Order: sequence, then structure tokens, then C-alpha cells
Amino acid sequence: MKDHTAVLYKEKKECCGCGACADACPAGAIRMVRDREGFSYPKVDPGLCTGCGRCAKVCPLKEDSRETQANAYYGVQAKEEKVRHGSSSGGMFPVLAAYVFRQQGVVYGAAFNEKMEVAHRPARNMEELEGLKKTKYVQSSLQGVYKSIQKQLEDGRWVLFCGTPCQAHGLKKFLRKPYPRLILTDLICYGAPSPGVWRSYVRDVEQKHRGRMTAFSFRDKRNRDNGHTCAYVVNGKEYAGDLNRNPYCRMYFTNYIIRPSCHSCRFCSVDRDSDMTIGDYWGIERVRPDLDDGMGTSVVILHTEKAKEIWEQVKEELSWFACEEKDVLQPRLTGPTAAGTGRGLFMALYGLLPFSAFQVLFTKAVSGGVWLRRLLRR
Repeated sequence: MKDHTAVLYKEKKECCGCGACADACPAGAIRMVRDREGFSYPKVDPGLCTGCGRCAKVCPLKEDSRETQANAYYGVQAKEEKVRHGSSSGGMFPVLAAYVFRQQGVVYGAAFNEKMEVAHRPARNMEELEGLKKTKYVQSSLQGVYKSIQKQLEDGRWVLFCGTPCQAHGLKKFLRKPYPRLILTDLICYGAPSPGVWRSYVRDVEQKHRGRMTAFSFRDKRNRDNGHTCAYVVNGKEYAGDLNRNPYCRMYFTNYIIRPSCHSCRFCSVDRDSDMTIGDYWGIERVRPDLDDGMGTSVVILHTEKAKEIWEQVKEELSWFACEEKDVLQPRLTGPTAAGTGRGLFMALYGLLPFSAFQVLFTKAVSGGVWLRRLLRR
């Protein structure tokens, strides 16, 4: 029997899990299925597939031409302190969102749902935007989102989409034509972490505290340390600690739970085909030390004339400075994140062991477990 899924990818590094193919399939023949590492991949039902090829056409990892734009580079901080404090970096995203709300538009971004899963959802006002603000170190689901955005645009509404570069590129290919009222914004992305590992971590925390987690902040700014505190709430009680000591975050930043496709990502440059790119301005202490107050600064890269026109309308809400490409360069704008040594064995152990035991092994490995480090190198 012909493997219809092979039309989309043959190796897992060839699929970013954006889900555009599932939304694009007119026959409903594609569903996203989790693998043993906790990542979602498209699976094609051969009984429903008509062979139209629409799924492959929207894949953001398939080769296609991209226009080279004349980029403009800025460092940005929201003038309103509470806007900046409530954001992971300098507050560019909520300022853009407020602009779209003034046009009676809709904003799409990643948020936690009631199960503490991360999925994209719409916001129509600043109150609904709260859940979309701040970084989520979990790959988000976009099931149904592409279709929803297309309908909003066809109805003449403004739409701001914010997501990873592959998600943004998937949306652009899904839509098939330009929309003047779409603001396509992508992030400077370190790599997409496993939703399955995240869910295992949440369950472990809930068992430990004998309750239900209702909130998690990966980059809390309470210590004015550029968000190196993470905090979560279980049964109404908050627990806070060093980001670098949180077991889930340590797995992420040691590159063990990142999606295979991220390690060969082709979007890790300043040239993107979105309208703009936003992220943390790492290196602000070198470029503008007077602005390095520990509360975050956004780097903003404008790629299109549309983005530059919008910039002119929102810049009065920002403290900003123009800079050059060399000033904003950081690792994820020059190349993809490398996989952790022994990643394959690490993820195999995740699939075999209870998460509590798996977590102990990982902690020993990064805290001086020589025998385990040697094992992971094999």
C-alpha cells in the first residue's frame, strides 16, 4: 500500500509540525499524531486522500523562493511600564496588538488552555491578550487556526499573527495570496520543545503539590534580571525559582527536547518572508548599556513596506533606537540550535521511564553524573 504520508516527509527532521497541511486538506484526510518524543506529525488516511497535493504545497519546509527585502533594525522598549513588565522582552507585541485592536481586528498568539497545553488562539481586546503575552517554551498547536485566520481576512478584518518562523511561513503558504490587512510577525526562535515532555512535567508537578497547575511564567521579571525567574501556580499557591534550575527549562536549554527539524532550521537568519521579526535584544548591554535595566528590550526587524508603514504609526508608543544588522545578530539569527549530545538516547529514556525517574537521571547528568554523561555521548 502506498504511504501517502511520505509525500509530506520521509524523515522527522523534514517536518516542523506546524499543522498547515492538516488545515489545508480539503478531504480531511490528515490528522496530527504525537510520536514517542511528544511531537505531532501529520498522518494521512489513504482511504480519504484524493492525491490533490495541496498538503505538500503549504509545507513551510519545502523549498520555494523568498524575496530579499531591505530590512530595518530597531531596539524597542514600550514607554508604558506595565506593558513592558507584562511582556517577555521589551513589549513590542502588545503595542502591535493594541494597534490591531484599534482597527477592530483580531490577534492570534500562543496561550495556555485549561489543561496547561499550549495552543494558538484569537484575542479581540487587551483583556483577552493577557494569555497570549509572554514566552511559552512549548510548541503550540495551530489546529483550525489557519482556517480561522483566512475567514477573518476574507471578512475584511485586520489580523496580527505571531508565531515561530515556520508557523508564519506555513500560514503564508496556506493563504496562497497576499492580504493587505494581515500583519505576519515571527519570533527569534531557539527551537520548539516537546509538548509531550511539557505535559509529563506538568503532571509531575501536580502530583508533587497534590493539585492542579493553573499558571506558568517562564520569564518572570520580578527580580529585574531579564526574566531569569520562572514561576507557577498550583491550587492557588505560587512557587518561584531560578529559571536555570527548573528541570524542564534545563532540558530545553541543554537542547535535548527540541524538535528534530529545528536542528536544521532554514529560517535562522535576519532575512525572513514575514512582515516583521521580534524577539529579545540579546547584546543590549554592549550596544546600549544605558538601556540595560533588567526589564527587557525587544529587537524588531522590519522586512516589508507594510511593516514600515505600521511602524510609523506605533513608534510614538515606544522608546526606540535605530541600529544595524551587526548590532542585532545573535545565535538564532545566524544558525540553528545544535542537538544535545546523546539526544536520541535521552529521548528514548523519556519514552521508557516514569517521568520522575527520567527527571532524576537528567539532573544527575547535568550536575556531575559522569557515568551518565559518558552514556549519552555514545
